[in-house]
Amino acid sequence: MKAVLVTGGAGFIGSNFVPFWVKKYPDYLVVNLDKLTYAGNPDNVRECEGAANYRFVKGDICDAGLVARLFKEYDIRGVVHFAAESHVDNSISGPRAFIETNLLGTFTLLDAARNHWMEAPHKVKPGYEDCRFHHISTDEVYGALGETGFFSETTPYDPSSPYSASKAGSDMLARAYHRTYGMNITVSNCSNNYGPKQHPEKLIPKIISNALSGKEIPIYGDGKNVRDWLFVLDHCKAVDLIFHKGRNGETYNIGGHNEKNNLEIVDAICSILNDRRPRADGKSYKEQVVFVKDRPGHDRRYAINADKITSELGWKADENFATGIVKTVDWYLDNLNL
Repeated sequence: MKAVLVTGGAGFIGSNFVPFWVKKYPDYLVVNLDKLTYAGNPDNVRECEGAANYRFVKGDICDAGLVARLFKEYDIRGVVHFAAESHVDNSISGPRAFIETNLLGTFTLLDAARNHWMEAPHKVKPGYEDCRFHHISTDEVYGALGETGFFSETTPYDPSSPYSASKAGSDMLARAYHRTYGMNITVSNCSNNYGPKQHPEKLIPKIISNALSGKEIPIYGDGKNVRDWLFVLDHCKAVDLIFHKGRNGETYNIGGHNEKNNLEIVDAICSILNDRRPRADGKSYKEQVVFVKDRPGHDRRYAINADKITSELGWKADENFATGIVKTVDWYLDNLNL
């Protein structure tokens, strides 16, 4: 049974990916390493408990001794690296955790993989030729776009926040380990994910929970910041394809082709909630929307050109925003105790 280490598998994207892989690949042993910070929830992967091909390990990706022990104990043959500090607001108020987790943690994992898989630079240990390290990143490393254009894999990096700067640095580390040591490494940069299990600090779950709680729904600035929204399971399927079929050393952008500004997002969610769970007073949830001071360095627009992963690997998103947001709201209605 091939052991694959998945980091951050109790977080939002990881906890959608892990059950998907545990079910799809019974011949893989999925080792889920998660520190269980505020953003990680063991209930997110409860469905995997008892599966013969699943192990959970509570631990820090910055703990070099632990990471090395896991590689040796399970003879790790692949890494899918989700674990990261990812909330931009938190990176502005407390950037140190982002530097430590996103840079030092990624380095720790890369170096453990190098030591376990490689005899020397560009010389793989016999039997480890198929080992791969896949690093998940974000489109925020590219900075901001104007009203037109798209991020491609060759767009120069121009991060705006401590979060995106730390992710940019981790991307560069992954690429350096490929070039210097010849490690089998792929990188993906995705657009904004949404879907089940997302932490309530993020935009879409915050809109839903605040609406249902009767609280104000805060929207930054004028609400016209644009993001390309990607349903989380579509992202998981893309990562699966890249891990198995992507070219060594390549970067793939993953986008949903669903550009929406924050006003459109809140309008869509409030309309669904008005239908699914109307307010007791009969008014629209949109009346709870308030505009708040914009955050520092708030990029205006992101949009992904995903032609490379589509043409090379045949990936395309199964969900558009209209279908994905209904599934998302329904999941929160079923799982929020409100």
